[in-house]
Amino acid sequence: MYYHNNGAHEVLMLHTSPEKFYIEACDDGVDAVLAIDRVSNEMTLTGKKDVPPSANTRPICGIMGTVRLVAGMYLIVITKKRNVGSLLGHAVWKAVDFDVISYKKTVLHLTENQTQDNKTFLSMINNVLTTDGFYFCTDYDLTHTLQRLADVSHDFQEMSLLERADQRFVWNGSLLREFLAQPEVLDPDPVIVMKPCRVNGKIFEWILISRRSCFRAGVRYYVRGIDSEGHAANFVETEQIVLYNGGRASFVQTRGSMPFFWSQRPNLKYKPKPLISKNTNHMDGFQRHFDSQVLIYGKQTILNLINQKGSEKPLEQAFAKMVTGMENGMIKYVAFDFHKECSGMRWDRLNILVDNVAETQDEYSYFMVDTAGKVLSQQKGTFRSNCMDCLDRTNVIQSMLARRSIQSQLQRMGVLHVAQRIEEQADFEKIYKNAWADNANACAKQYAGTGALKTDFTRTGKRTQMGLVMDGVNSAIRYYKNNFSDGFRQDSIDLFLGNYAVDETDGPTPLRIQKDWKFLTLPIIMVVAFSMCIICLLMAGDTWTETLAYVLFWGAAAAVTAAVIVFNGRDFVDAPKLVQKEKMD
Repeated sequence: MYYHNNGAHEVLMLHTSPEKFYIEACDDGVDAVLAIDRVSNEMTLTGKKDVPPSANTRPICGIMGTVRLVAGMYLIVITKKRNVGSLLGHAVWKAVDFDVISYKKTVLHLTENQTQDNKTFLSMINNVLTTDGFYFCTDYDLTHTLQRLADVSHDFQEMSLLERADQRFVWNGSLLREFLAQPEVLDPDPVIVMKPCRVNGKIFEWILISRRSCFRAGVRYYVRGIDSEGHAANFVETEQIVLYNGGRASFVQTRGSMPFFWSQRPNLKYKPKPLISKNTNHMDGFQRHFDSQVLIYGKQTILNLINQKGSEKPLEQAFAKMVTGMENGMIKYVAFDFHKECSGMRWDRLNILVDNVAETQDEYSYFMVDTAGKVLSQQKGTFRSNCMDCLDRTNVIQSMLARRSIQSQLQRMGVLHVAQRIEEQADFEKIYKNAWADNANACAKQYAGTGALKTDFTRTGKRTQMGLVMDGVNSAIRYYKNNFSDGFRQDSIDLFLGNYAVDETDGPTPLRIQKDWKFLTLPIIMVVAFSMCIICLLMAGDTWTETLAYVLFWGAAAAVTAAVIVFNGRDFVDAPKLVQKEKMD
């Protein structure tokens, strides 16, 4: 969102003329208007008197930025927002509808191929915009935790929201490059749950913010591990905030893919085998990742929840070996085989892990400020949890650690009596469990394409038969999306984040890469053979031996073709087209 130097603007007007866009702040006493030349792309500050009366005018809620596609530049604006609550008196908004407006008045200058490519790129931008989870605040920095904001200099406070924002969590940072010379702009931030709660007749605000990193961003199977800079895939910082009677408390956890070089490319199999890179120096990226984590968060306790047998076992062994090899006293490693420990619906056994790290959690503490603004405690370390996707198992454990933290915080704030347990507060427990389940669903939809698994446990405290059925449904949807639509989703994210730049020339684009003959021929053969097999069963021949021969022939043809397709599985999945191969592997 565009702001003037003297503060943020809640209401904006977009005036569109054939030559320029004019973005006007509607605050009293503000005359400045941002003018964007639709030909030269130049941005200048002008006055309201310069807006032509003939311009088409409509209200907008903010500016996401600009992006260059084949047809030229496009302006992305927020056309609808919804208030989700307030944080320390600052209104927090969710962007719910957008418009992508071309600088060019026509696309007649494009060739047929360019027109088709431009439509595809536009659909990619819209694919990201329609993914649920863009939040913003016009006068408060959502990208930093309470503890980080409490320990900043005067110079930091004087900076614009964009300049001081944690760039890991500014998803439209690339789109805002053209606006960097302007005063201030929007910084969206994914997944926020804000709830007023009552315990013992005392009302407090309970807030859950999950900030998903835009570094090494992507979808489930195409982005795993880390990059050379040490950025982990699906890295999310989750902050739980309690506000009561002027006091504030915060507890921060992180999640992220196992921070070494490994991949798990889809290949039509239900669970592709993960592969650890054999020709890469893992320790360089591993060291960079944890150097960064220690610098930002302090001490680290890694909670590795993956299986310690089967295809996941080598990953657990590699992770443990690297932590040992780093010889860093600030980092502790805890392996907990979630599926083995909780097999047979023994979900109570999760308390084994929580009890095991309880002393460490007490040592790390949490951030707390009293009503006078005095800092009572600071968080000295974080739990970094992971499973394979850093979604389902991770969310269950994070919600349990967060519950233990809020128990202590509410007691110190005087909301809970010393002997009371948070689990006994039925109304709050319902809000708490549902909010963590909603948080799990939001994170999972962005990374895996469906809601999270195991949310029945998060919502109710136990696993249910219906929950198992829903997990099966979501797993089937994930399988389809991961194999047949995630390539497009990955390309959409890379285009949105500026990892791929569109060339306006009429040269060939990666979108025009043709699949080889196997892609169409083999599925057609398999469908025909399977259909003939069914027909032969339904329309029996003169003798059963003749019918059996036909069924066996066509069945074998279908089976052999299917086997060839599965063997060449990578050729049949929807793979990304825009990014370089080294980013994926």
